Amino acid sequence: MRKHRFLGIVLVAVLAFILVPFAQAQEKIVKIGSLFPMTGRAGLYGLDSVDAAEMAVEEINAKGGVAGYKLEFINTDSKAKPADAVRIAKRYIDEDKVHFLFGVVSSAVGLALTEVSKQNKKIFIGTDHASTQLTVDKFQPYYFRVSNNTFQSMAAGALYLKELAQTKPWTTIAYVGPDYAYGHDQWNELKYNLDRFGVKYKIVGEYWPKLFAPDYTPFITSIIKDKPDVLISGLWGGDSVAFIKQATPYGLFEKTLFCSPDAGGNYEVMSATGAELPLGLVLSARHHNNWPDTAANKEYVQKFFKKTGRYPTYAAEGAYAGILAIAQAVEKVGNPDDADKLVKALEGMKIQLPEDPEGFTSYIDPATHQIVQVQAVGVTVANDQFPPAKRMLGEWKIYKAEDLLPPKEYIESKQKK
Repeated sequence: MRKHRFLGIVLVAVLAFILVPFAQAQEKIVKIGSLFPMTGRAGLYGLDSVDAAEMAVEEINAKGGVAGYKLEFINTDSKAKPADAVRIAKRYIDEDKVHFLFGVVSSAVGLALTEVSKQNKKIFIGTDHASTQLTVDKFQPYYFRVSNNTFQSMAAGALYLKELAQTKPWTTIAYVGPDYAYGHDQWNELKYNLDRFGVKYKIVGEYWPKLFAPDYTPFITSIIKDKPDVLISGLWGGDSVAFIKQATPYGLFEKTLFCSPDAGGNYEVMSATGAELPLGLVLSARHHNNWPDTAANKEYVQKFFKKTGRYPTYAAEGAYAGILAIAQAVEKVGNPDDADKLVKALEGMKIQLPEDPEGFTSYIDPATHQIVQVQAVGVTVANDQFPPAKRMLGEWKIYKAEDLLPPKEYIESKQKK
């Protein structure tokens, strides 16, 4: 009897040894390799992006995954450095065998990674960085962006300034932005759109601090000296916060209208500045916690808050959208290994997102692989419903998605260069 029991135990152990690895090998996984920064001024964007992506992965896997696959999300700190990101991406592809590259925060990193994506025919889902070059000048078939780009933001900003000129006339304009692709794209695209919409203006200054600059005082004093009616800011994240905090004691925002159409309205700016944030600044971002006032947006914001204990920056919604896009594409194709079919599935994809107002659904433009979305521009007003912020945006102006796209001739002229 003991002998039989012993043999039974041995048999069970042998079967477990054989079958468990087999079962694990049979488990079907979609691997997503992300490259978000987790430290420095861009660290909060990375933290929010990872938390939101994991939230979306958990939701999808809880429902059984997609096409028989479970999603697996991994992140490595890119430190917002192109060289580090390229090294990590190559490891993801060669060793981890990821199906998708995912992220990133900095456009400089995005421009480096799109080359890796192209060379390896590995789909890269861009979730946050906004340089238009990735979907126009540097367009390649394996790159898709699921948050708006600088052209769309600057088109919205130009339309806002055109309307403003009719009620509060202005003539002179200046720009402050980071001295790399993202900053230069914004300024060039704002000027292009002001010209396109027939707005008359005179440039009185351009200021180019380095990314993550510690001291903006020399730029602030120069701006005050140049006396622009409107100051356009292309700064983002911690740089926006630092600039606003350093400029406030100089009374800059009482002397000029401050307008930051792409990243200035990010929740991080509100939460980091509290009651110090001046009223009446004209700002926008890629997602707002308090707009649109829809059930879907409220549910997303509260779900993120419940998971993390904080309200999301716009980077979070971009990462959330990226996971949903991957899931929808894999569900349609049924195979995460067929990159070319996944490209076709992503082209023209309609995807309902928290930032979509009632009656509109975001979609990916097949020609540029850029998501097409409505944009809202607001003004800072007193609002303490999203602590620690004491200001949020209000007095919204809403701009139609199709009105913000670059004209066909603009795209063609850029791609010919």
